Amino acid sequence: MALMFGLLAPMARADCVILLHGLARTQASFAIMEEVLEQRGYDVVRPGYPSTQLPIQLLVDRTLPEAVDKCGTQTVHFVTHSMGGILVRYWFLRDRPQNLGRVVMLGTPNQGSQLVDQLDDLEVFGWLHGPAGQQLGTGPSSLPLRLPPVDYPVGVIAGDQSLNPVFSAMIEGPDDGKVAVDETRVDGMDAHMVLPVTHTFMMNSPRVIAETVFFLETGRFDPDITWIEAVFGTIDLDCKGDDCGPGSTR
Repeated sequence: MALMFGLLAPMARADCVILLHGLARTQASFAIMEEVLEQRGYDVVRPGYPSTQLPIQLLVDRTLPEAVDKCGTQTVHFVTHSMGGILVRYWFLRDRPQNLGRVVMLGTPNQGSQLVDQLDDLEVFGWLHGPAGQQLGTGPSSLPLRLPPVDYPVGVIAGDQSLNPVFSAMIEGPDDGKVAVDETRVDGMDAHMVLPVTHTFMMNSPRVIAETVFFLETGRFDPDITWIEAVFGTIDLDCKGDDCGPGSTR
């Protein structure tokens, strides 16, 4: 798959992208995204962090300052999966990079998670997902619901396909198996898109990767990008402004 993405023309740029994984995942989950971005000319930082061992506030301090330092003076963008987006939003309350570019959030529970509400009383949930996972509900202890609207460029991609019908039955409305589509929305965002992908694997979807790169480079999504265009790299991501109409291709 990544070799097909190599057909996307590389660009000369001096931007850095931080790829931040979600709860109970590792930096390996963003391996394909990293390869595509590097082929586009970005420098990529892909930090790992012990997502199930510490509360979000401590995970932020352990992870984000060091990752941003690795980008140096470059414009720094963020692509986050799930809880990774909450880490970024929390950190930006007190320490936003001066050279901030754009942020893409994939399946981030910006309104908290109904699923966490349903499972939080189970001892195994706390054991598997730790204190950070327990902060992602919609009740009084919800960290996402205490965060203010975003005031920086944000594009959100939600999924509406599920691999877990049991979990989906606990979630109101369309969902990706773990997070409802409506839960991904955040006040102040620039763009929101729903794609037929699942929560666990959305960052590896050709369409998600193509839309992510498109947003990083243009500040918007293109709803007319097809799966075939995404896979075979025929999308004109070099277009800018008025020359970059919906569905533009080479």
